Amino acid sequence: MAAIPLDIIQQAVAWRRDFHAHPEIGLRERRTSGRIAELLKSFGLEVYSGIAQTGVVGTLRHGDGPAIGLRADIDALPVQEQNGFDHRSRVEGCMHACGHDGHTAILLATARYLSETRRFSGTVHFVFQPAEENAGGGQMMVNEGLFERFPMQAIYALHNWPGLAAGDVLVNPGAMMASQDGFRITLTGRSSHAAMPERGADPVVAAAQLILALQTITSRRLSPQEQAVISITRIEGGEALNVIPEQVALAGTLRCLSDETRSTARRLIDEYAASVPLPFGVRGEVRWRYGYPVTRNQPETASALRDAAVSALGAARVHWDRPASLAAEDFSYMLQACPGAYFWLGADSTSPCAPLHNGGYDFNDDIIGDGIRVWVALVERSLGAANA
Repeated sequence: MAAIPLDIIQQAVAWRRDFHAHPEIGLRERRTSGRIAELLKSFGLEVYSGIAQTGVVGTLRHGDGPAIGLRADIDALPVQEQNGFDHRSRVEGCMHACGHDGHTAILLATARYLSETRRFSGTVHFVFQPAEENAGGGQMMVNEGLFERFPMQAIYALHNWPGLAAGDVLVNPGAMMASQDGFRITLTGRSSHAAMPERGADPVVAAAQLILALQTITSRRLSPQEQAVISITRIEGGEALNVIPEQVALAGTLRCLSDETRSTARRLIDEYAASVPLPFGVRGEVRWRYGYPVTRNQPETASALRDAAVSALGAARVHWDRPASLAAEDFSYMLQACPGAYFWLGADSTSPCAPLHNGGYDFNDDIIGDGIRVWVALVERSLGAANA
């Protein structure tokens, strides 16, 4: 296990709290990316800024050998912070409610440690990605040639995870996170007086039937072995209590853990939206907003990550091949373009951590050292520390 100097961990905690106090929404992370670039330069790394607008890559070379990448997301969320500690957000309506401040600090500390010790032979690319929350910064970096400009054999990422013991690691040889697609269904009928419904075609009743019918896709049209969630999260329609409206709109999300299930579920939602309203004299139309794909680890790179975590933390703290989450993550785009793996770093100490995307959440600084140890072990094992 790498002995991370206490001053590096303490410095990482200070960086993390500074980022937390100054959160920035995706593609606006100018202060954040500027600070990242400044620190990487001070460690002696090659620094490349402006990738996907506010992304930064720091490159550390030491001898001949392969290259790997480590990625951290840097953006915050449009959430009002409810905490009262000294490092609480100073930006109204914006906070680091998902722990990207901690991910960034862990990766910066790893860069500093490796730049000082250099017990490896090869190249490490430290990828600081903007706009993970909804804007697809991972896809933007891939489209702008991340892997062409910085060739690497594999790329890895972590995410802190409430619900898992502090500092424990969970990694799967397959899916870690779900795909995420949004949809909007417009139901068009014929408006009428509420006292004379027979003279119209009621999209409200059709919407009620359709909402219930859509839930049978996961329970009756997909195998119980296929994991998917269909959630209707918004209903819009009507203006007056005594008028049946002409239109009602439903909006929601589809999440799946395989590409095949995703394709089947989208087709079935289209079919249900078109057919279920017909007996009511209502027409249904779906508009899709295709989102993040499945975050799927490759077995070989997942195994390498597991072995590194075991060497850093011990086998008892590493969990393998456990249930995936139906939340989504845009590191999935990088895993489609390059082999790699993604893992969860537990956040719960003696009491459960507040949920992600919650105004009362704060990153658990006690896990920063464990995150650094895993990254260092992965680099040194992947890039041949024994021969460096």
